[in-house]
Amino acid sequence: MTKRTDMTRTSAGYFVSQETTIATDNPIATPQASPPDILRCAYMELVVTDLAASREFYVDVLGLYVTEEDENTLYLRSTEEFIHHNLVLRKGEVAAVAAFSYRVRSPEELDKAVDFYTELGCDVRRNPDGFVKGVGDSVRVVDPLGFPYEFFYQSDHVERMSWRYDLHIPGELVRLDHFNQVTPDVPRAVKYMQDLGFRVTEDIQDEEGTVYAAWMRRKSTVHDTAMTGGDGPRMHHVCFATHEKHNILSICDKLGAMRRSDSIERGPGRHGVSNAFYLYLRDPDGHRVEVYTQDYYTGDPDNPVITWDVHDNQRRDWWGNPVVPSWYTDASLVLDLDGNPQPVHARTDDSEMAVTIGADGFSYTRADENEGKLGNQL
Repeated sequence: MTKRTDMTRTSAGYFVSQETTIATDNPIATPQASPPDILRCAYMELVVTDLAASREFYVDVLGLYVTEEDENTLYLRSTEEFIHHNLVLRKGEVAAVAAFSYRVRSPEELDKAVDFYTELGCDVRRNPDGFVKGVGDSVRVVDPLGFPYEFFYQSDHVERMSWRYDLHIPGELVRLDHFNQVTPDVPRAVKYMQDLGFRVTEDIQDEEGTVYAAWMRRKSTVHDTAMTGGDGPRMHHVCFATHEKHNILSICDKLGAMRRSDSIERGPGRHGVSNAFYLYLRDPDGHRVEVYTQDYYTGDPDNPVITWDVHDNQRRDWWGNPVVPSWYTDASLVLDLDGNPQPVHARTDDSEMAVTIGADGFSYTRADENEGKLGNQL
């Protein structure tokens, strides 16, 4: 990432610079083949162990719309979506992620995906009929980081529910916003994602240049995916956007009224990174779901990269609330293309949790503050 001496500190406390090509000690080779032109993150395929419990969580509690279902699979979409689904829940023995799926600009981009990943030596499979209902010709790969990626263009169109106010709930989820992936070597991951056409919008570093996380986008928001440093490959969370922060508060109230407040892992709050209002939930299998709103536009070619110091307690929560340890340690397994869990490799660089959470359990680690936000805890 950019050196601290080449950044400009802002009045808000973070640093800005122009994006550069990421340097890494262990780079993935840049293919000669052109990458596919990715439009946006489009859907995630999750394996769940109890489909009925997951249906209750995602449909009855969070209000996602059912496009199609059978005894083993549930296809869900958010309010503004017109393609077949944003989330596939498939019943299985091991809770995990089967696919991080991206939509591409044209059918021809699938040929590029095959060439790009074949050159990288990855497991590449193409199905002209699609791997799930509602999606046509698709390419699935295990990428060099160990994640199962999918690329597709054709999708069945369904009714966009934006005008069905009679069906909306106070916590309406309007679109899929992003994924978040856990990987041991963030600079290596970022360089590969830049080769795939992603742009960096924000990152977290220390003064020595250790990179703890980075946010990257294809659409003109803060991110379509983020790389979080940790033992991986694993899935940290999948995120749905809502219109306003009061929608997030309504979800919290609903969970409380249903005596399901233990589904709330972290928040509500406002991030420093992304400036968005957030809430983190855990589904019945422990998959983490974020609800998110009010980030910012990033589409200009000279959009500056924002860098947060890892010891700035406002990076993860703008109000300075501590991050719960499970948010750093827990994540979902990911599968290979045959449905087997991918082996998890340990991060060897410093962990964000280790350098920011003290013995008292709080994450105030500014240089001039030696205690947690509320002092030492019994």
